[in-house]
Amino acid sequence: MDELSPTAYVVLGMIRGAPKSGYEIKAAVDGSTRFFWAASYGQIYPELKRLSEAGMVVGVEAPTGGRPRTVYEITADGEEELRAWLRQPPRTYEMRDEGLLKLFFAAALPPAEAIEILRAMRAHRLAVGKQLRAMEPEAIEKEDPFPLMVLRGGIEFTDWFADWCERMEAQILASAPEKRSS
Repeated sequence: MDELSPTAYVVLGMIRGAPKSGYEIKAAVDGSTRFFWAASYGQIYPELKRLSEAGMVVGVEAPTGGRPRTVYEITADGEEELRAWLRQPPRTYEMRDEGLLKLFFAAALPPAEAIEILRAMRAHRLAVGKQLRAMEPEAIEKEDPFPLMVLRGGIEFTDWFADWCERMEAQILASAPEKRSS
């Protein structure tokens, strides 16, 4: 089998604790890793097929309310592959943020408009911080301490980012030429 994609490892990790359907995997991603590693249905279902063909997951038909539904569970080979991947150093340290991209090119705008980019970024980070904090009580209750560590890292990063946006706004305001009346 070709090298697995990061989404394949997301799938293996999400079903490691309990069997899940593709829909349930997506819901689990949306409630946890999407803040730093998203996965769409268009990625999850093809990976489930590839993982199944490779013998790393097995699907069992489990219809609900007359609707077809396949629930996947990890196999011993899948568990071994997940552990091998976890033991390797990360290869990707990518952060995609359109706000940062726009700020990078903001010299094309008047300073007041560049500030609006920072304000939008800050508002977004504050909203994300609120979402993350709302997840904390449930994460505290779980036996697995690692999702809580990641969640708290996300909260701290989000707080830092919001503060950074505020500091950069102040820097732009301090360096903007004053408007003088004649």
